[in-house]
Parts: sequence; structure tokens; C-alpha cells
Amino acid sequence: MKNKVVKSAALSMAAAAILSGCTGTEAVPRNATQTGVATGTVAGAIIGYNVSGRHKGRNAVLGAAAGALAGGAIGNAVDNQNPEPVEDGGWQ
Repeated sequence: MKNKVVKSAALSMAAAAILSGCTGTEAVPRNATQTGVATGTVAGAIIGYNVSGRHKGRNAVLGAAAGALAGGAIGNAVDNQNPEPVEDGGWQ
């Protein structure tokens, strides 16, 4: 059972990393959304696993999904509040 939970948590974290994508080549990357997804996934999986109940693996996966959605939404809001980086032409 414990092995199954570890596999579920690892799969959830790998899926979050794959789905978050690359940040690109911007001078100041706007990656609060990606950070929120990754952090939310890990935190949600940990919280879901530690919730009392018989189905710890299922709870970890559901917690990871909920955490990824919440973290992504919060990170996206932060990205939208920050101003766009200004291209200054490189080295002066």
C-alpha cells in the first residue's frame, strides 16, 4: 500500500512538472503560475495523504490535483498583477 502511494505521489509530481512547461527566454520570466502549480501539487499531495481515511493513495492524488488547480490560479493572479518586463536593448 505504501509503495502504491509513493508511486501515485511521484506520478502526480511528474505530471505537474511536464504540464507546467518551460519558462522561455524572457529577461524576467513570469513564472508564478508554474511555481504555484508545482508547490500546490506537492502540498496538496502531502495534505491529502495525511487526511484520515482508508484511501490514502486516492486522497493524495485528489489533493495533488486540487493543490495544482489552486496554486495555478493563485500564481496566475500574481503574474497578471506584475507589470510586463521592458526590453531595454541588452547590455549598456
